[in-house]
Amino acid sequence: MQTRPDRGERVVAIDITRGLAIIGMFVAHAIPRAGDAELLVDGRSSILFATLAGVSLGIMTGSAHPLGRGQRSDRVVGIVVRALFLFLLGLVLSSLHSGIAIILHFYALMFLLLLPLLFLRRWLLCLIGVAFLLGAPMLGAAQVDVDVDQPTLAYFVDYFFLNGTYPVLIWMPFLLAGLIVARSDLRRAKNQVALVGVGASAAVAGYGAATVLPGVSAEAHSGSIAEVTGSGGLAIALIGALLWLTAVERGQLGRMLRGILSPVGATGSMALTVYTLQIMVLAIVVAGGREVDYPGWPLLIWMLLLTFILASLWRYLLGQGPLERLLAALTRAPRMS
Repeated sequence: MQTRPDRGERVVAIDITRGLAIIGMFVAHAIPRAGDAELLVDGRSSILFATLAGVSLGIMTGSAHPLGRGQRSDRVVGIVVRALFLFLLGLVLSSLHSGIAIILHFYALMFLLLLPLLFLRRWLLCLIGVAFLLGAPMLGAAQVDVDVDQPTLAYFVDYFFLNGTYPVLIWMPFLLAGLIVARSDLRRAKNQVALVGVGASAAVAGYGAATVLPGVSAEAHSGSIAEVTGSGGLAIALIGALLWLTAVERGQLGRMLRGILSPVGATGSMALTVYTLQIMVLAIVVAGGREVDYPGWPLLIWMLLLTFILASLWRYLLGQGPLERLLAALTRAPRMS
């Protein structure tokens, strides 16, 4: 096993974008806010993270040229192993009482639900994404109340798939959008520009509808069609913009941005490790379940500085992050880029 990463295998912009999603989660988790005030990063960081999951799964399975039937089985098994690992890790982190809504076990179920769709054509993925976008919120709204004090199958279905913090059916459009992005050749400039245009249009449509139509909300974690469209559009536009700005074809601008954002990229290259450590640190800060009262900016600044320094050093000296290395060993599959 090589100790230094082969940077040629990775899409730098995807690492940077994933790093920005982790930073957004840091901000959302650590910064107190007055009353119910919503920050820009609330909800949108985790949505960006989920969209990038679809991109990563697409890259793992062939990018713009999906693997043939005889080449798919090891990747599918690897994804199943990853999903099981993430589900168990999510349950463990949830038990730490950090005051943070953990995404990993929801994330794992999204992986499993995406498996049968991985090798479909893009137009069919679009249709399925629209079906999830329109149908899942209605299913969630129609679900009858379940007794949280007596967990049953109905409770788990409602919690994980329809009305939990990260409801799998409502969040599937993000992974499908990411998969479509990966199937569209990330390195072509016209595709990168198209992502910016399509994403920006979706963001305007989603947030615009919430602004002008009565009763329509795009509030973070609302699971509404407007939120999914608006926040998903922002995620796609950001991915496209960073792909274009950091491309080799941008010459000096691209080199400068890749250099400046290299600590963010290092963070994104080991996102699972950083996310897990973040939750553990926050669990220590709240001291075993007392009322959540994070120290705000000082905590955030120290977490970011230490993350950038340690992630950069680890990546330079050792390559993959600890949990990423463990996952690679468990699956014996190429790293998710």
